[in-house]
Parts: sequence; C-alpha cells; structure tokens
Amino acid sequence: MRQPDPNTRRRTSMVSNPDENTPLLLVPETTGLESNSGQKPNGTSTKAPAAPDGHGNDAGAEAQEEEGEERPMPYRQILLLCYTAMTEPIAYFAIFPFMPEMIFRTGVPQPSVGFWTGIIESLFSLVQMVLMIFYGRAADRFGRKPVLIFSLAGMSVFTALFGMSQTLWQMILCRCLAGCFAGSVVTVRTMISENCTKRSQAKAFSWYMFTRNLGIFIGPLIGGGLANPTEQFPNVFVPGSFFGQYRYALSTYATGAVCLSATLTSLFGLRETLDKTADSGAKAKSQLSTTEVLKSPGVPMVLGIFGYVMLLGLGYTAVNPVFLYTDVELGGWGFSDQQIAGVLAIAGASQSLWMLLAFPFLQKRLGTGNLLRVCAVAWGLMFAGYPILNEVLRHGSETAFWAIWPPFLVMGSGVAMAYGGSLMHLIACVQLCLNDISPSSTVLATVNALGLTVSSAVRAFAPVAFTSIYAAGVKGQILDGHLIWALLIVLTLGLNILCFFLPRAAEGRYKAPVPEGEGDGTGRAT
Repeated sequence: MRQPDPNTRRRTSMVSNPDENTPLLLVPETTGLESNSGQKPNGTSTKAPAAPDGHGNDAGAEAQEEEGEERPMPYRQILLLCYTAMTEPIAYFAIFPFMPEMIFRTGVPQPSVGFWTGIIESLFSLVQMVLMIFYGRAADRFGRKPVLIFSLAGMSVFTALFGMSQTLWQMILCRCLAGCFAGSVVTVRTMISENCTKRSQAKAFSWYMFTRNLGIFIGPLIGGGLANPTEQFPNVFVPGSFFGQYRYALSTYATGAVCLSATLTSLFGLRETLDKTADSGAKAKSQLSTTEVLKSPGVPMVLGIFGYVMLLGLGYTAVNPVFLYTDVELGGWGFSDQQIAGVLAIAGASQSLWMLLAFPFLQKRLGTGNLLRVCAVAWGLMFAGYPILNEVLRHGSETAFWAIWPPFLVMGSGVAMAYGGSLMHLIACVQLCLNDISPSSTVLATVNALGLTVSSAVRAFAPVAFTSIYAAGVKGQILDGHLIWALLIVLTLGLNILCFFLPRAAEGRYKAPVPEGEGDGTGRAT
C-alpha cells in the first residue's frame, strides 16, 4: 500500500473547526468550503458539466463515482420536508368522503352528482399541472424556501375556505385556487435532493414516499371524520351553530390547519438550499430556458422513461380494482368489496415497507439504473401472474390460489419501487435519475417540474384508456378476458428496452470515499 501524498496531509491539516459541512476528502486552500470534487455544503455539485459524448450521456459520467461523498444526512431537515410533503395529499384527499353529499346539497340532481364530483376532484390536479413549470422556474430564480412558503400559505387558506362553499361554482373556484398554490411538491422534492448526497438521497426519498402514503391515508380520515359535526357530535356542536350551517367547514378547517402548521414549520425550521454563491458556470446554467433544460443531454430520455413508467403504473392502478371485482368466469378474481379493500390495504402497507426498508439498501447495492431494470423485468412477471391465477380459479383450484396469492401480493408490491406506488405518488427510481441528469443544481427545480408535468399529462388519459381497454377485452372475451394483461406485458417489454438507453449519468452508482491513508494521493484506492 502506498503512503498518502504529503501534500494531501498538508492540505487536510489546514481545516480548522470542522463541522457537518466540512467535506470528508480534501479542502482547497482558497475557501475551505468546497472540496476538490466541487461538492458544495448543500450536497450539490458546482462543477461545470462535462461535455456530452453524443449519446445523451455526460462524457464525464465516470466522475459520478467520485461525487458519492459520505456526510451526515440532515435528519431534521429531511423530516420537516417529509411532513410538508404529507400535507399536499391530505389537502387533495380530505374532500373525497363528503364531496358527493356536498354537491347534492347544492341542488345538483342525483344522476349528475358523479359527473361534478369527478370534475371538482380533478380540477386540483389539472391546475397544479398547468402551473408546475412556473413553480419550478420561480424556485430556481428566487429560492426554494420563499416559493415553498408562498405555496403552503395559499393552499392553507383556500383548502380551509372550501368547506364554506354553498354553491357549485364556489366549490369549483376554491378548488382551482387551492390547486394554484399546490406547488409545494416541486420544491420539496428539490430541497430533499439538495439536502442529501447522491449516496443518501435514496434513503431520504424512501421516507418521502412513505409520508406521502401516510397523507393519502390521513386525508380521508380528517375529511370524513369531521364532516357533519352536528350529527356526529350533537353534544358538542349545536344544530343551529356555525358548523350546523356549514356542515363541512370543520373538516376543511382542520385540513387547512395541517397545511398552516407545515407553513410555520417550514418558515422557522427549514433552511434555504439554493446555492446563490455558485460560480459563473453554474450561474450561466441557471439562466437556461425551459426549452434549453429540456434539450440538455440525457434529460429527454429520462423524462421519456418517467412518462412510460407512469403510464404503466397508472394503467395498472386503474385496472386492478375492477379486475379484482370482475367475476372469475369473465377473467377476474371475483372478490367482494371487503376483500378488495383488504387487498388494497395489504398492498399499500407492504408497498410502504418496501419503500421504507428495502429500497435504500437495494439502490445502494445495485444502483438506480440496475434497480429500475430489475423492477421492469419483475413487473412483466407480476402482470403475467394475474391471468394465470384467474385460470387457476377457473379450473376450481381455490386452495392453490390462496396458497399462491399472499406471497404474490407482497412481492408484487416491491415492484412499486419503480414508480412509487399509487396515483398520487411519484417515481422513486426515476426521481433519482432526474436528480442525477439535471444540467445544474440551479435548474433542479425546473427539471423536477418537467417530470411532474409529464406525470400529470399521463394521469389525464391513462386511467380512462386502460379501463376502457379492459372493459372491451372482458366484454368480447378477447384472450379469455385477459387482453389488458397481454397489453401491459408487451408495454413492459418496451420499458425493458428503454432502460438500456438510460444515460450513464443517471445510473446512480457511487463508490464510497477512500479513507485517508488508503489511497495513492489521487483519491483512488491502492
């Protein structure tokens, strides 16, 4: 083993009073803050990007292995951001339990309630999609924290006011305005990335996914549990009181209070992560237009994979409950409402555990790209399992079905690591790819906004398209009612092909830093 370069020891010894922001390798004599690898205290790199190699990859992607420096993850910051992330699904899902009744009480005929329920519930996401890029650009220009506080404050107000709506148009207006301020998801994802090193961001995003799932669970509990308080809690709320006139105000006030608490914790607890002291190269990158960011090396391919995975995830999520309900003779599993609820609950729980416990370990061992490829292969096998188990039931082998189904469900939930789970969850692996492929840390919010815009666009048509194909296959008994699964398997093969074109800079494989005294003076192990 070679002895470390004396110059290395001399430079290292110059660091005085090291803290959590002190890089673990070398410190230039000039600033004492930036390492030789260009790592800033916020975990982002200020190196000018390497020239592309002509294949949508950075020629300097090899340097990615040198950027995986270890430093303590700021747990307090990550936990505060996860709490903030939880408020958006709470605000979105809280109105679901009482929405049909609320619309009916405005005078809408019973047959039209379903139509207007779908319209109002969708407006939040639709407006959010339209403004996503605006929030991304604003966060890159003015800072992450100001945009986050602005977004949370507005969502708090208009989420609370929704419950006081007395007419259909008041409900539509409040829901649209709440969606206008629902830009926190872009900023939170960006700030989590900037608070972590490349080696620790998988763990942070697994927490993020878990808390988003928690928000989807808590939202309906708040909305349904506090609606019509004069009927549910007559000893506390008098029928002629304020909450007797505004039956749903207590639910939305409570939801708004949760959003307000996130606003205050973010205001007083979070620190700004946008590096405003970046060098001239990074500043030039921050001036990139949205079109220029979109054309940056590797970005179109990663966004394409993002959209493709979301297409499969949303299609499967929409078809699955209908398939579970469909009679065995028509190609489904013939489950009751209670069984379907149990299946979805078990799948959600196992999905959360996979994300929280297994994803960080597997991403660290395999790398983001390889994990995505493994999930793509497993996804095809999972899709094939549904029609196979239907055939098992058709042949009367219920014992075999119940022996195979539980491990199939749990293992299938692990595939959700590729896309982060349900409708309101974002892609886990591809999120990390987006972080790595960003042309500069100063446009990371714009890159995230582009990804969210793609996912929102896919969300607009995928569920309807896939459920329509499923219905046609069942009605015509095409492939014994298994047409949708054949289509999903074919589409999964396409995903497997796309994954092999993932840019090298997005592979997410990092080497641990070499301990002092175990290198050749260049940072490489001997």
